[in-house]
Amino acid sequence: MGGAMSADEPVRMPPFTDGGAEILEWMKGMRDDRPIWRDEHNRYFVFRYADVQAVFSDPARFSSNIGRLMPVFGAEKLSANLPWQDPPDHRRLRQLVSQAFTPKTVAGMRPRIGEVVGQLLAEAPGDEFDFVEQLAYPLPVIVIAELLGISPGDRAFFRRCADRLLGIGAEKGESEQKVVEAIAEATKELDEYLLAEVRQRRAKGSTDDVLGALAAAELNGERLTDLQVATFAALLLNTGHITTTLLLGNTLLCLDDNPDAEARIRADRSLVPAALEEVVRRRPPFPRACRIATTDVEIAGEVIPADAFVMPSILSANHDERQFEKPEQFDIQRDPNRHFGFGHGIHFCLGAPLARLETEIALNRLMTEFTDLRISADPVFHPSEFYGVKEMTVSVRRA
Repeated sequence: MGGAMSADEPVRMPPFTDGGAEILEWMKGMRDDRPIWRDEHNRYFVFRYADVQAVFSDPARFSSNIGRLMPVFGAEKLSANLPWQDPPDHRRLRQLVSQAFTPKTVAGMRPRIGEVVGQLLAEAPGDEFDFVEQLAYPLPVIVIAELLGISPGDRAFFRRCADRLLGIGAEKGESEQKVVEAIAEATKELDEYLLAEVRQRRAKGSTDDVLGALAAAELNGERLTDLQVATFAALLLNTGHITTTLLLGNTLLCLDDNPDAEARIRADRSLVPAALEEVVRRRPPFPRACRIATTDVEIAGEVIPADAFVMPSILSANHDERQFEKPEQFDIQRDPNRHFGFGHGIHFCLGAPLARLETEIALNRLMTEFTDLRISADPVFHPSEFYGVKEMTVSVRRA
């Protein structure tokens, strides 16, 4: 391995809760001097763009099936967890769920998303409010709940479930084993709720929502079990709304830091989609992924042993100057912009089109409703390995 530092030299990753200069400078040093780093839990972090891409592109050597080393969920639940599947099971499961969660279904939500955004902003209390509480959290919860066909009136319950997940993270000194055990415990209540909803659909034979369509999906005579449907619905509800909530907050953070970019977008709304891609590159809601090496494998001169946890750093790869010119610059017309903010390869985020659509509609509406929108107090960031704010006070001037 190149560089002056030893792979075993003690070093700790700085906190990245605010995504500031410290963590980005630290990651730059790691890309330069220690592109593969083993932490105190024997997890191997991968920092360079090309190496992260290699890990994502090779499921044979870098397995997503974390459950095989930590079977805390049970075989049936693991078999329905799409992010933790490898080919060919991943392909079969994705084909099944894609029958219900289609691009047409997502695109058809555009009018309703606009209505929800307008309603939430109309209810904003005065000219200063918590952006997360008022819009970034409730918008995706309402949208996904309606897609699934479950009551958005239960969103306080959904938030409680999501907050448990957002509070989990190795930043607290937890091993990957402890993290997965915490995820299993945190998702129990939501799983039970959704399992009851699935059984109601089965009893009624209803397919007029995504949950019912999942229950009816069939491939070569095979259907998903009740638990598999509930597990995928929980994945949509949790990761789907968490992704969009964080993305909305991160969008405001980026624009607040770059007022010239905001002014350009206000003058030309056609820049919104590309600007949002730059937000995902600059502040990816999920800053790292997790794989398991299936065999001894060498990356950047470092041998990673079989059955070791491999952690591709999405945040670091998205700032790698080997891939991106002036990566610390927020460039709303960056082209190409092949970031890993929504994953890569077979595990590219199934919910990315919905997150993009919700954020695009919300940003356009915010710029229409408010001639000025500023962060007016220091944001409170999630103390976990998710990447974004949990509280953010904004002040606005209405059009």
